[in-house]
Amino acid sequence: MLRVRKSGVGWAVAVALTAATLTPAAPAVARPAIDWGPCVEDTPGEDPPGEEAPAECGTLSLPVDWSRPAGERFELALARRVATDPAARQGSLVFGPGGPGDSGVDRVVNGSSRFSADLRRRFDIVSFDPRGTGASHPVRCSRELLGRQPQVIADQAQFDATVANNALLRADCRARTGALYDHVDTMSAARDLDAVRAALGEPRLTFHGSSYGTLLGQRYAELFPGRVRAMVLEAAMDHSLGTRAFLDTQAVTAEGAFDEFLDWCARSTDCALHGRDVRAIWAGLHDRAERGALTDPDRAGAPLAAFELSRLAHKRLYDTWRWPGLAEWIGRLADDATVPTGTRLADDAVAPYPFAVFCQDWSLPVRDYREYAGHLRRSARLAPDLRYPPALFAVVTCLGTPTPVANPQHRLRVRTDVPLVIAATVHDPASGYGWARNVARQLGWHGVLLTYHGWGHGSYTTSPCVRSAVDPYLLDQVVPGRGASCPAVQPEG
Repeated sequence: MLRVRKSGVGWAVAVALTAATLTPAAPAVARPAIDWGPCVEDTPGEDPPGEEAPAECGTLSLPVDWSRPAGERFELALARRVATDPAARQGSLVFGPGGPGDSGVDRVVNGSSRFSADLRRRFDIVSFDPRGTGASHPVRCSRELLGRQPQVIADQAQFDATVANNALLRADCRARTGALYDHVDTMSAARDLDAVRAALGEPRLTFHGSSYGTLLGQRYAELFPGRVRAMVLEAAMDHSLGTRAFLDTQAVTAEGAFDEFLDWCARSTDCALHGRDVRAIWAGLHDRAERGALTDPDRAGAPLAAFELSRLAHKRLYDTWRWPGLAEWIGRLADDATVPTGTRLADDAVAPYPFAVFCQDWSLPVRDYREYAGHLRRSARLAPDLRYPPALFAVVTCLGTPTPVANPQHRLRVRTDVPLVIAATVHDPASGYGWARNVARQLGWHGVLLTYHGWGHGSYTTSPCVRSAVDPYLLDQVVPGRGASCPAVQPEG
């Protein structure tokens, strides 16, 4: 462990960005305090009643466009739970939700126990719905136009139709949402985050971002390096990748996670398919899905396309506790069984993709169907089992997006005086370990990689070892040693 050598709070370093990402500092603007009040709904966490105060909710008025701070404004929705020990309180810990599209308000109101009792004792836990999502002026679009987006493009005619529909969709969303539609990128959200820090009265930010929330943390650290007190990036995004690298890394990551599930199934009697050739069963399901001959007994026998088959399986790889359910689901699909009463899985229907945020953060151009088909073939080679990674739909969703985007990909240029901690899981099915290693390389001295040799999308809530490294860092700026790692917590069975 290394204790950070602290410099003055006012210290700052100019962020050297490429011409494509250079953005002048936003003019100073008065930031009002947050008017906290009772939340409409508050479901206590797992702690005994009375140990935690009820959640409080509030809003913060912020500029729609940070280059015009006196212009139109919107209300950012926030929630917090105050420190359980006021005498020991040392500030606010801000949580950056994932997605894009996850609600930080819901996380605080319904899931405050995500953080350890020690963190909750000494920090107010604060989060928010990022601009354009949840209760923070959400982007609204035509369901009909959203429904026209194909999961997989079949030919040049459909490619052209998708580009045209995406243009109609952008215009529709802009008309329904207003000016904010063009300013839901993560660089704007990072400026929102700094306004939240100021409104909380914190001279420097203590932050824990998860999944897409790590992109918010990275951008904040670039824009405001002297205002970072401590920052954890859990399941980090690598925002330096072009179209091919983005798709390839996602394909390899998803396939590796599926391989881990198969290995577990081969050795565990908790797997409903234990002793059977699960890979062969899965290949048969994929073949039926490609032919349009597969139905899902968990959805009243609805047709199940190949992309959706891959997507639903991939989602169930996020946590090892879901693996037994994944095996049972595969078995039901293979056997065409009816779901027994009382064991039906929760509905996992596709929600409208929050493309507005993603497509303003990522430039993932594809010239035509020929290039797109090449990406499909390569994904199938890299991931023969999960050959349709969700990243493919992200690319389809953003086809035709005008460039340059508001927050384009680039190599990180972070110059904080405290190293950021990148908490990475070796077998993460969504944010691959290779992404975390690349982020750590880009950060150099300004980042420390903490490796969890286990499974799942994230590690803080899974591994006591990871918590024992992250908590001292957030509490007292005790940085994990370089090369720090934690052993896997074995899946049950």
